[in-house]
Amino acid sequence: MRADFHIHTDVSPDSSMSPRALVDACIREGLGTIAVTDHHTIQGALAVRDAAPFPVIIGAEFRTAEGEIIGLFLEKDIPRGLTAMETVMRIKDQGGIVQIPHPFDRFRRKHITEEALIQVLPHVDIIEAFNARTTLKGDIMRGVDFIRQHTTERHIVPTGVTDAHTPFEIGNAYVEIPEYEGPVAFLEALRHGRIVGHRTTPLVHFSTRWTVLKKKALRRFQG
Repeated sequence: MRADFHIHTDVSPDSSMSPRALVDACIREGLGTIAVTDHHTIQGALAVRDAAPFPVIIGAEFRTAEGEIIGLFLEKDIPRGLTAMETVMRIKDQGGIVQIPHPFDRFRRKHITEEALIQVLPHVDIIEAFNARTTLKGDIMRGVDFIRQHTTERHIVPTGVTDAHTPFEIGNAYVEIPEYEGPVAFLEALRHGRIVGHRTTPLVHFSTRWTVLKKKALRRFQG
């Protein structure tokens, strides 16, 4: 089945995609399972799970002191601003899975530093080998090369994601995997996955920035 494990809803400050719009887009594109990974909270994922006729992994993307880290199969939020290692340990304490988003993307200053990545690597489960919002092919290949160089133990699994913030991005990238049930089976299924997709137009970043400004302006008006 088709799966995408990095998606944002309008719970994130830089997305305007409602849970219902996300579910409709996933059905349109034939996705069989997803992870919702809003910034700093699992609330968006819970809302999508309630609305979706397919399995939804509860996740979130946390900004640490050294860059962003995703947790999957979460039960509660984690404070922002912790060290990368502290964040990873809190994900693991919940029985969650650690995913590294958009490594080495030079246009996104929020990606984890290479020094921090090396430090937490023994605890990392997944690294995004392809993120459709990564603009430069060279940055994607640097991530792929990193995975090849640092996965001699074969405990790290690559994946492909959209990092979608809008409905039209859904389906641009996904990974084809067997069906699974639970975190352990999920990782095993992902090991047999096939990444499919293409890069999203860089213009989508302007849409994201506009959403952030619009939401800030709305909060000022309401406040």
